[in-house]
Amino acid sequence: MDSDRKLTFYHAVPSRGGTVHWMLQELGIEFDVEMIDLRKEEAQTPELLAVNPLGKVPTIVHGDTVVTEAAAICCYLADAFPAAGLAPALDDPARGEYLRWLFFSPSTIEPAFLDRMLKREAEDSSLNSYRDWDTLMAMLLDVVGKAEPWILGKNFTTVDVVMGSAIRIGRMFDFLPESPVFDDYIRRIDARPAYLRMQKIDAPYVAAAMPG
Repeated sequence: MDSDRKLTFYHAVPSRGGTVHWMLQELGIEFDVEMIDLRKEEAQTPELLAVNPLGKVPTIVHGDTVVTEAAAICCYLADAFPAAGLAPALDDPARGEYLRWLFFSPSTIEPAFLDRMLKREAEDSSLNSYRDWDTLMAMLLDVVGKAEPWILGKNFTTVDVVMGSAIRIGRMFDFLPESPVFDDYIRRIDARPAYLRMQKIDAPYVAAAMPG
């Protein structure tokens, strides 16, 4: 994959764009940023709608390639820039586990958080991607509790960017219970230089987005 093509990142703060911005900082690559002010409905501009008809961020344009959806973007970037070592190779036996947990957040964790926020509960748990809340919590505590120190073992990967972002949000909004398992994992994330860079760069936009 040609990693020398221009990369443009459509970003908004706060949004899932923070996950992709963190990923880009982990990669240490050059990229252009188009900041979108969601309060001004800038996501509905012809420029963004031309690349993402849903008018959603994050979105990236890498050369002629358009990728949307935070987890998919992070997966694409890890493969486009393999020198960073954030993904197992295609022929690595660990690739299956990597993909499983990489897409667990958007397909399973985030729907559970949304249902929790809206106080929704399906009468038939088979209708939920996460089955039920207690089952999901037990699973998350087990997976994160076994992180040594990262989800796939000693090496930090894209899984930690995507799932780590979800876990931070879960604790921030009290979707996830207080637990040293989650809090210790978050502390390890908070110590990463790339995460700190992302936070510092986004901080002025976070402040501007705050009410008042």
